[in-house]
Amino acid sequence: MNTVNITSRPVVALRGVYKTYRLGTHVIPALQGVDLSVQPGELLALTGPSGSGKSTILNLCGLIDTPDAGEIILGDQPVKDLSEVQRTLLRRDALGFVFQNFNLVPVMTVAENVDYPLFLAGVPPKERRERVMAQLQAVGLQDHAQHRPDALSGGQRQRVAIARALVKRPRLVIADEPTASLDSHTADQVLDLMRERGHAEGAAFVIATHDSRLTGRCDRVLALLDGRLV
Repeated sequence: MNTVNITSRPVVALRGVYKTYRLGTHVIPALQGVDLSVQPGELLALTGPSGSGKSTILNLCGLIDTPDAGEIILGDQPVKDLSEVQRTLLRRDALGFVFQNFNLVPVMTVAENVDYPLFLAGVPPKERRERVMAQLQAVGLQDHAQHRPDALSGGQRQRVAIARALVKRPRLVIADEPTASLDSHTADQVLDLMRERGHAEGAAFVIATHDSRLTGRCDRVLALLDGRLV
């Protein structure tokens, strides 16, 4: 396990967060007073049955959704004080995302997929090329830079997704069931890579998962039930 510095400032913190959703006339309490802090370099796994609130926490930490009550603090910035434009820029520049189904652009090469967040952020071309190749080397895919995603295995595609998430040097990576579509051997490799790169680069990971293979490699595991941490 990694030793996380609990005296440092959290990458993201939830304070007394409530979130409800409406489905017709039904009110669904997704989160009910959640308190949570994630430290730099920490791999935090969120577990629990479907509907327990895992995806809601990911959406809140990823600035995709807003709470009904309570506070979210990203670094030292209360999210409620941000405009929609500021939230979009912060999501672009400071957050990375890894999904179960990879979400790679099929018509782009591996290098172009990893480069895309830097292109959107306006990073100069020379620096983009250097950072893309360094990140591909870090995930062991430098020889696949000009391949398209459909020429890769599932594990290789997830490595590309991790490289894409980390290339912009985010504070926080949001990962939604990142090993669900992988076989055991490949899942182990991807999990080891997430730990290695997260700890090496100081990025915190918040990971929603049902996968016991993943939870055993995380620094901390929290269980959710009916919108509460248990």
